Amino acid sequence: MADPIFEVDTHETDRESATVVEVTSAARDVVLGARAAENDPEHLALWIEVNGTNGSSYSYDIYFQALTDAAEEDAVYKADELPVVVPAASAEKLLGATLDWSEDGEGGLVIVNPNTPPRSAPAMQLGDLSGDLAQRVLAVLEEQVNPAIAAHGGRADLIRMDDDVALLNLSGGCQGCGMARATLSQGIEVALKEAIPELKGVVDVTDHDNGTNPYYAAAH
Repeated sequence: MADPIFEVDTHETDRESATVVEVTSAARDVVLGARAAENDPEHLALWIEVNGTNGSSYSYDIYFQALTDAAEEDAVYKADELPVVVPAASAEKLLGATLDWSEDGEGGLVIVNPNTPPRSAPAMQLGDLSGDLAQRVLAVLEEQVNPAIAAHGGRADLIRMDDDVALLNLSGGCQGCGMARATLSQGIEVALKEAIPELKGVVDVTDHDNGTNPYYAAAH
């Protein structure tokens, strides 16, 4: 198991960080054996970083690089005698993960990570917007509503009509905004009903939990 507290006696760096990725003894032995075959191995650290996503999991780069290349904000620690560097951009995504050696197939290093990439909001399914009422709602949104809420980085889009009720998705500055309900009822809905009296209602179908807003804090 990696030890987060150690004395650096290689004159490479005098920094020490808490362990981000645990390295099992089996993985450490394999890595040390591979490092021994490199040029100037005593100056090399094992670097572990996230390089993207693969479905619902992260993908990784595991490689040797000079310990002195570590930036001040990177996590630097030791798994026994093996220096490990986790770049700052990957530290939160890898916190609590374990680097292990798997005997499956031809064998290989594997990372068991409890962290997963943030889940994207599902794409909105657009309905048939070709009808007369839908087209009139679209016109009011584009000509009146969106120019008004654009000052706050917001936008309203018609997703579909449901029994003469307009289902809207709010995005930009309006997604996740604590004032979204007031914007809808006091601004957007009023404008639409004034222009289209036969419109029965307006419903917000936005996934506000996945929104961020620079102007207001989301209400929870």
